[in-house]
Amino acid sequence: MATLTAKHEITWEKLPKDFILPDDPVDNINQPALAAALTDSLEAGGIVTPKTLTITNYGICATLNGKTVVKAPDWGYIANISTTREEVIRSYTPHLQGEIPTIVMEFLSDSEGGEYSTKPTYPPGKWFFYEQVLQVPCYAIFDCEATALGVPREGALEVYRLDKSKQYQLQKPDNNGRYWIEGMNLYLGVWEGTRERRRGYWLRWWNEDGELLLWSLELAQREKQRADLERQLASEEDRLLQQLRAAGLEPEE
Repeated sequence: MATLTAKHEITWEKLPKDFILPDDPVDNINQPALAAALTDSLEAGGIVTPKTLTITNYGICATLNGKTVVKAPDWGYIANISTTREEVIRSYTPHLQGEIPTIVMEFLSDSEGGEYSTKPTYPPGKWFFYEQVLQVPCYAIFDCEATALGVPREGALEVYRLDKSKQYQLQKPDNNGRYWIEGMNLYLGVWEGTRERRRGYWLRWWNEDGELLLWSLELAQREKQRADLERQLASEEDRLLQQLRAAGLEPEE
């Protein structure tokens, strides 16, 4: 979508110590919940490792034509960092501190257009930065806002993949409405339901076999149901044994 119309020199340097990272409130009130849910199922599924970095409103840095550029995607996944987590507390420089993100996501806000901005001049737009500077393989844009009555409308997910010409191309979902995310070996799709008192549309992960990656609370609930069933079966077995003995029969008989 974006093209380079002039020569851009890109270098990968640590963020200057005197650089002040923005601390603005998030544009989308759903962003913290959506981001936490995406990370939660990855952690519960054992996919997040000590070298994995999941980012939310986290400064991704590059130096473009001698000027520091920082963009903070609403969520992102970095498979492998080459430094310690203590060195990447609020900002991260690809190539210098590890791999480029496998995927970055933006959740649409009231201010239209920012997620699609191809502005190449300083400061560059988000689309231009992810596509032409970072060259993130996968860029997802999710619209999850509710109507004026608070009723969630259909969650619209767009997934773009970097092609051989280093430009984003809109992808088509599979028959289940999901997108295969290379580098994570997972499907990404939209799911409707409730989590932490928020009813609406969520982004969720499915594995290669089409099995939903559960949130930690869902895993805990499933484990509780399993334990309750085992107790119920054990209680029923004990009751039957007592009935047999009351009838003068031993279980072996």
